[in-house]
Formats: sequence, C-alpha cells, structure tokens
Amino acid sequence: MTTTTAPEWLTKRDGSLKPGIRDYIAHVMVGTQPLYRLEVRPAGGKFACAVISAVTGKRLDDAALNYADAPAAFAGGLDQLQAKLGW
Repeated sequence: MTTTTAPEWLTKRDGSLKPGIRDYIAHVMVGTQPLYRLEVRPAGGKFACAVISAVTGKRLDDAALNYADAPAAFAGGLDQLQAKLGW
C-alpha cells in the first residue's frame, strides 16, 4: 500500500521513506534517523493517515481529514507532514 518513493521536498533534506513492518506503515527518515511514522488507517468507510513523531509519540496530523482510498491517505499524510514542518 505505501510507497517507498520519497517526495522531492524530503529528499532535498537527506530524507527518505522506509517501509514499516506492516504494509500500512512507513517511516520518514532524515539521514539515518526515523523521525516520523505514517500509519494509514480505516476511518468510517474511508481512510486517514496518522502522522506520528517517532521521538515524542505525538500525533501531528489533522485527525478529521479522511481520504477515499489508502494511497490518497498516504499522500495526504505526507502533505500534512510537509505543511507541519514548513518544508
């Protein structure tokens, strides 16, 4: 489900995506450190993407946002992370 191709805004900062142990989880790496985790979850017939800080465990996403399918939720999670980081 999740893609391992990192967007340009992330690769410009030595970032990458690493698949998680489950197919609905991806780790956002900066250098060699996993700083964020994206988890695509079912949400009332649609999908959401939880964006979680690997350091604090705090959610950074807007939990009210839902998407039509899992790939759209993953892309939306990346967009939310980019906006939160200001990158």
